[in-house]
Amino acid sequence: MLNLLGEYEVRLDAKGRLVLPAGLKKQLESALSKGFVVNRDVFQPCLVLYPHAVWDQTSRMLGRLNRFVEKNMEFIRRFTSGATHLELDGSGRLLLPKALMDDPKLGKDLKLVCLGDRVEVWSKEGYARMRREKVNLSALAEEVMGSLGNDDGPSHIP
Repeated sequence: MLNLLGEYEVRLDAKGRLVLPAGLKKQLESALSKGFVVNRDVFQPCLVLYPHAVWDQTSRMLGRLNRFVEKNMEFIRRFTSGATHLELDGSGRLLLPKALMDDPKLGKDLKLVCLGDRVEVWSKEGYARMRREKVNLSALAEEVMGSLGNDDGPSHIP
């Protein structure tokens, strides 16, 4: 299981390719041969780079949804729309699809943000803007993480 860590600044070349930073590439070593899926994030103005095994697991979860329920179909459609398979080229670069880069307004300067088993791809400015947004982290942590502490033994995050 991947546990990707770190934030990396990268720059796209003229053709829209990025080189994975050495530290990130090392963490992704086991996933490089199968490639990636990149797609729009459904919550934030960024892209998400999924190692193929993670995308396959997510697709299986989506496959369990009842497609005859309209809101399920809408979610599946919005979540998977634009998903694109990527592989590193011979020089270790990923070509980001232009169609996906327009929505989050990605420029040349990007921030790669590791989130456990996936990597968010932000514009450098968009990421800085998001980080400046005021959030009551104490209240958020209590709401999100508070239910993990129970009396059934040590709590853990799956």
